[in-house]
Amino acid sequence: MKIRPLYDRVIVERLAQETKTISGIVLPDTATEKPDQGKIISVGKGKILENGKICPLSVKVGDYVLFGKYSGQSVKIEGKELLVMKEEDLFAIIEK
Repeated sequence: MKIRPLYDRVIVERLAQETKTISGIVLPDTATEKPDQGKIISVGKGKILENGKICPLSVKVGDYVLFGKYSGQSVKIEGKELLVMKEEDLFAIIEK
């Protein structure tokens, strides 16, 4: 299924959290926090400005981003947990 968010919203898939420490200790799911990094899966057309024009988003599909721990609305689509958030909720694009 394809999903396209409206306006200035993006769909983000959280990156997998490390379950092992540097020293090799395996952490249970209850001891780990949700990651604050993810990959952009889909983007909207852009933000509607006061003059009615659409300003395109700064992020694109495939970008890795940094966002707040409690940012976005969690949704489950085809068994995947995704986040829907506005572009302004993103902190940075991670360049690799």
